[in-house]
Parts: sequence; structure tokens; C-alpha cells
Amino acid sequence: MQTRFPGICALALMALWYLPVASAADPQPYRVDFAPTGDKSQDATLRATSELVSLRKSAPVSPLGLIVRARGEMERLKTVLESNGYYQSSVTIHIDGRALNDPGLADALAELPKKQDARVQVGFVLGPLYHLRTITIDGELPPAARGILPLKSGDPAVADNVLAAGATLLSTLEDQGYAFARVDPPVAYEDATLPELDVTFHVETGVRASIGEIRFEGLKRIHEKLLRRRLLLHTGEQFSASAVERARTDLLSLRVFAAINVQVGTKTDSTGGVPITFLIRERLRHAIGVNAAYSTDLGGSAGVTWTDRNVFGNAEQLTVAASLINAGGDATNGLGYDTSIKYILPDFGHRDQSLQFAVGAVKQYLEAYDQTALTTGITLTRKLNRLWTVSAGVTTAEEQIIQDQPFICTVATATCKVGAIDPNPITHDYTLVGLPLTVTYDSTSLKSPLDDPTHGMRDSVSLTPTRSLGQTSATFLISVIKFAGYFDLDHILPTDPGRSVLAARALAGIAQGAGEYSLPPDQRFYGGGSSTIRGYSYQSVGPQVPLTDNPIGGTAITAGGLEYRQRFGQGWGAAFFVDGGQVSNKLILLPSDLYFGVGAGVRYFTPIGPIRLDIAVPLRHYDTNYDAFQVYVGLGQAF
Repeated sequence: MQTRFPGICALALMALWYLPVASAADPQPYRVDFAPTGDKSQDATLRATSELVSLRKSAPVSPLGLIVRARGEMERLKTVLESNGYYQSSVTIHIDGRALNDPGLADALAELPKKQDARVQVGFVLGPLYHLRTITIDGELPPAARGILPLKSGDPAVADNVLAAGATLLSTLEDQGYAFARVDPPVAYEDATLPELDVTFHVETGVRASIGEIRFEGLKRIHEKLLRRRLLLHTGEQFSASAVERARTDLLSLRVFAAINVQVGTKTDSTGGVPITFLIRERLRHAIGVNAAYSTDLGGSAGVTWTDRNVFGNAEQLTVAASLINAGGDATNGLGYDTSIKYILPDFGHRDQSLQFAVGAVKQYLEAYDQTALTTGITLTRKLNRLWTVSAGVTTAEEQIIQDQPFICTVATATCKVGAIDPNPITHDYTLVGLPLTVTYDSTSLKSPLDDPTHGMRDSVSLTPTRSLGQTSATFLISVIKFAGYFDLDHILPTDPGRSVLAARALAGIAQGAGEYSLPPDQRFYGGGSSTIRGYSYQSVGPQVPLTDNPIGGTAITAGGLEYRQRFGQGWGAAFFVDGGQVSNKLILLPSDLYFGVGAGVRYFTPIGPIRLDIAVPLRHYDTNYDAFQVYVGLGQAF
């Protein structure tokens, strides 16, 4: 009983101490003010670590709970300061100017009006910044690993940097064949008189080993011979942890596995090598996806996609897609469809080389023309390295295109009076055979095209020599160059990486060998829409049919855009952009022919990419029937 009595008394005293709080606001609203430390990065880390900030709205507290939360905050923030090298720092927290141990604090909170915020003030005394004095390795290092530790005397004693140095040393040893190397957590010794630390790393390298037996576990439908043929790792090679990881990542790129984990043996096998086991979980063989989009120019679209990810056990992919398109757009004249079947053979003749067969059918009613087409294609794609990809193939199209070529009637007929406009729709049948060649460069390091790029570039150059057979025969070459760059502004603005991004794009294309009218209408260039100049209706920018002002297209295009993207919180973002360009019959940039559009949008980020809503307005009117603005809704960024 005697050992429990003080605790019981303490509880009773606490109950009496905070009794006045019962009449106060519950929960107690509050706001938090952080005093700056002089380091913006450190200030951001302190706020991100603070539970006073992170729980303010999501977990409201009573006045008593606010005091308890503030007390727990002090040790948490001091740990942040110490990890940045301020080992003699202190944290002070006041609520409405009173210290947390002030006997009158509870009464003061009880007297606050019900909806008035309590003001929580957080201050810091940093003290001296500690630096590293000596860095010692306790153990023998091989010659190739000496000097690899990224620390030197005089560096600030930042905990993350010291720990990262140990991780770097360990990965270096593992990449040099020391599969069982061990680097213990560093031990720091503080100088009694100076703000300096001595740091010691205890290292045990163990024996150098090679790759032993390689096994796969968890395979169901995928053939093991496919993985062994593709694997970047081979028995007998010197062990390297990064090589094992590259092999794991490469197998994941087949896109038929949900997860691949690596189990490294804890001792050498009978051959003296380290056994490696890949623990595999296959993705579901079949997948069904739905898609939908809307814009004021092209209207609504919706479709379904069915995919077999592994047709015969060698990661062959069959995709069947069907969509209804152009429902109600102001640049369309009726509902159409777009269907396709694609079959992909991976590692065709060579690793990182695929062969695709495609068949498609499309029907669309546009202001520029009506089109009914059946297309086929065979494409060989070769990934040269992490950045460069090249593809070449053969495409065919059997299509019928109807386009207006109106004139003013000079002679009265049954359908046209003198002086009236005869719409005179002309039907053309084309057989097109193309030989597309495309080179792409991508340094964005994205796992999916729908992911949000924050850095790097995505560029392409395509050349498509084409022979047109039918009522109008012609041979022409279509050349298109595209550039898109993404610049993370975290080094310029006070923001975290990936939160503020400036994106830019440019497009130039030209058709050579055929004139404006001998070139099939669907092979011409058009401006306007989300892929070129937002704010203008789809295909509306460029040469127009006399008398009706319908788009007729051109043989050259130049376009570009600049977009600022900002994320807010976990799931939301915004964008502000300007697009511009022109379509003509010469690849010459003439200011008088340029059209510009500006706009803004919101983003909601999902696991499969951002949902985009953009509104854009044109800055120049191309005819008397222009639209005041355009709305675009879709999945993924505009570029």
C-alpha cells in the first residue's frame, strides 16, 4: 500500500489542478507559431516533425490535452535539432505567453472565449553547431574501399550525414564482393570543452564471395526459362549488391509481377558462392480497365480495356480496347468510336526488344472532316539503354474521308440558288502505307506514363515516309520533333522536392512531298486542343476552308507551352499555363500567325495518376464564331 499511495495522491492532485479546465472550451482551438532558426530547411523539418502542427485539425484536444501535447513536443523538436548538430540546443514552448509549468496556465485556458484560439509559441536556442573532429575506422578495409567514406574533419555533425556515410561504406563493400560485410552504427564521443565529435565506425568485411546458385520461387504461369534468359545475374560472377538489385528491377520491367523480393544467403554454398533466391508474386493474368475524358471541343469519351498480361507464359501481352468518342463536342458533328487490338512479344530476338502487332478501327465526325478507317501496324521497338529507345515499323490504313470544298453557286440548280454557298462535300478513299521511324529520349525515370514528372526530359523525333494510293496518289514524308522538360523548383523556392515544378513543351512538324490538297486530310497538321494550344477548339487553328471557316489543316506546325505546377497537401495541386503556336504551309515562325491561350487548372492525385481539370481562354480570335473558353478533363498531366 505504501508504494501505491504517492501515485494515488498525485492523481488526486492532478485532478484538482486541472479541475477548472472542465468549464473551458473542449476541444480547445489553437494556432502554432515557430520562431525561425535561421535555416529554412531546418525550419521546414521542425514543422514537418511537429505533432502540434500535424494533429491540430485531425485530432482536436481539450485544454489539458493541449498542455500534454505541448510537453511531448519539446523532446521531439530537440531531437531534430540534435540530429542537425546542435547538441546544446533547447526548446521553449509557451501558450498565450505562459510557460507550460506555469500554475496559472490551466486557469488561463479555462477563461478563454469558446472559439478563441490559444496561441502556442515555439522558440529555440540553438547553441553552438558541433563539427566532426576525427573519423576512425575500427577494422580492416580492402584497398579499393579506403577513402570511400563521404565524411571529413570539419564537417557539421549532422546525424543523417553520419548514418548515410556508414550505409555508403556498407554498400561499397557489398558491391566489391563482401556479401557478409557489417558496418555497425557509428559511435560518437563528445569533447568535454569544444563543440566537436569524434566518430568511430566498426567494420567487419568477411570473405569476398561470388554469386552462387540462383533460384526462383513463386512462379505459376511464367516460364522460368524466360527469366533465366533475361536475368542480368549469373552464377560465378563476383557478388555485388547493386547488381542483384538491378537484376530484380529489370525483371519487374516485364510488367507481369506484382512484387519481387530477393533473399540473399547467410553463408556460402558448396561452390563458395552466395545463393540468391528471387521470391516472386505474379500479377493477375487478366485485367479490365475503364477510361473517361471530357473537353468542350471533343466532348465526352468513355471506353473499356481488357488485357491478358501473359498469354502463353512468356509475358506476351494482348490488349483489346474500345471507346465511344466525340459525344457532344463543339468541334465534332456526331458520336464516333475508336477500337484496337494489340499483341506484344517481349524480348523478341533480343532482350529489351519487343514486337507489336496492332489492328484498329476508327470513325469520327469532326468539323475538319469525317473519317472511317481501318488501320494495321507492325512495330519493332528496341530499348538501347535507360534513356534511349528506337522503334521502326510498317503501317497501313484503308480510309474514307469526307471534307467540304464549298463554292458559291453562279448557276441555279435544284439544290443551290445563285449566290448561295454550296457545301459540296467531297469523298476521298485512301490507301496509306507508312514506314515510321521514331527515336525517343526519356530521363524522367517514371514507372508509368501517367505518373507526374518532376524532373528530366521526354523528347522524340519521328520520320514517317508514306505512300498514298487511291484517287490522289502521292509520296510524302512527315517529320515531327517533340520536346518536354520538367524542372523541380525546390532549389529556388522554399518548397520540398517535387512540390513545385515548371514544365515546358515544344512541337515542330512538317509534311514534305505533297501539297496542302494532295495530302490526305488526316495527315495534315492542325492546332488547338489539349495536345497543342489549349483555349482553342480542336483543329481550329490554321488554314480554313473558304466560305465556311471549317478547318482544312496545313503542312507545317510549330507550338509550345509553359506550365507551372504546384502541389498542396497530400492529394491536391494546381497548374497555371500559357500555350502558343501556329499552323501554316511553311515551317516559318511568323508572329502575325501565332495564337496564344492561357489558363489554370486543378489536380487530384491518385495511385494511377493525377485527375486533371483545366480551363483555358484564347487570347486571339480565329473567326467570328470563336468559343470564349475551353474545358479539359482527363487522367494524367497535359504533357
